[in-house]
Amino acid sequence: MQRRQFAGLMALSAGSLLLPLSKSAFAAVSDAPVNSPPRRLVVVFMRGAVDGLSIVVPYSDRNYYTARSTIAIARPGQDGGAIDLDGRFGLNPALSMMMPLWQSQRLAFVAAAGSPDATRSHFDAQDYMESGTPGRKGTPDGWMNRLLGVTPVAPGEAPSPMRAVAIGPTLPRIYAGPISVSNLPNGAAAGRATVLDRPAIGGAFAQMYQGDDKLSRAYQDAQSSHREIMASLDTSASKDPSADNGAPLPNGFPGDAARLATLMRNDARVQLGFMAVGGWDTHANQGNAKGQLATRLSQLGEGLMALCQGLGATLNDTTVVVVSEFGRTVRQNGNGGTDHGHGNVMWVMGGPVAGGRVYGQWPGLEDNHLYEGRDVAVTTDFRTVLGEVAERGLLLPDDRLSKVFPEAPTANRLKIMRA
Repeated sequence: MQRRQFAGLMALSAGSLLLPLSKSAFAAVSDAPVNSPPRRLVVVFMRGAVDGLSIVVPYSDRNYYTARSTIAIARPGQDGGAIDLDGRFGLNPALSMMMPLWQSQRLAFVAAAGSPDATRSHFDAQDYMESGTPGRKGTPDGWMNRLLGVTPVAPGEAPSPMRAVAIGPTLPRIYAGPISVSNLPNGAAAGRATVLDRPAIGGAFAQMYQGDDKLSRAYQDAQSSHREIMASLDTSASKDPSADNGAPLPNGFPGDAARLATLMRNDARVQLGFMAVGGWDTHANQGNAKGQLATRLSQLGEGLMALCQGLGATLNDTTVVVVSEFGRTVRQNGNGGTDHGHGNVMWVMGGPVAGGRVYGQWPGLEDNHLYEGRDVAVTTDFRTVLGEVAERGLLLPDDRLSKVFPEAPTANRLKIMRA
């Protein structure tokens, strides 16, 4: 087999071969105490624009019930009612498994959060949220790749493509850039050996790619990362298609989340993680406390709890952020669903989070307060939340933070992270 033919084979078999898909490793100088545990961040992207009003329910706002005759989540205490959070907002009962995190103040929400850009295109909105530069299409890299470049290497660890992991068959936009990132396939295949793990075949390819050109280094890094992830996942010693942009439905999310948790718990080098979950573009038959959306939220909640529980003590130094590209219309449509909107809700959880609160300025659902007369207004820029997570959760100073979000607003801090 010719070397260039093999390059094509590598691309076709990305689902079974762990590949670092960027150019080179990059190390930042660590100024953290030598014995301090590494700070970590996991981002979960709900592709398809989830209906935030059905996640954190503004049950005290009567306009919510006026606008949603059949899909509203009932008030707390009623059949299928929301779980009261703070006297104003309630949690969808399909997410009841999340309440221990809320009660232990490790889960917070930010209402009326999102992008300042007005687009209702899934593709553009996801691109802007992953680049971290809303309204600017020319940004070549993703904000998590920039973050990797300014985040100190875990104390006592050497630079490695294992510093950042994406769950899925391809490198997501959020990780695009010059820093090496590893991919772990979705599903049960994530921990399986590949054909290149067979000694005879692996040895032949290793001999073919023993040089020092870019393709050889990429192959060598890929195999090195693959072996490292396989070792970290060995628990024998411790127990609209376009809207989704290739992200799987949430029914497999709990298993993937548990695998990521195992990897991060077992390997201190892994500092950043990313997962995407699809199925949130509910234009029809959305349901309320039961139905299509509730079923998927339940699977999402189970996965988030699997992630948090699987991290074990590592959760004390890990922040998990859940985002979606935009929200849904306040009024339900004629098909019992909702259409593309604007403001949404963000989730922030983990040990460094000052949880047990719904943050952000709630604009209300009166007609004169709606964005363009139809949507929840955005009162908190998503970069404000992510910036606080990076600053307090990952201990980044302002000069490094400005390289991650170069155009982010600096006012209206929420203080969502513990001091």
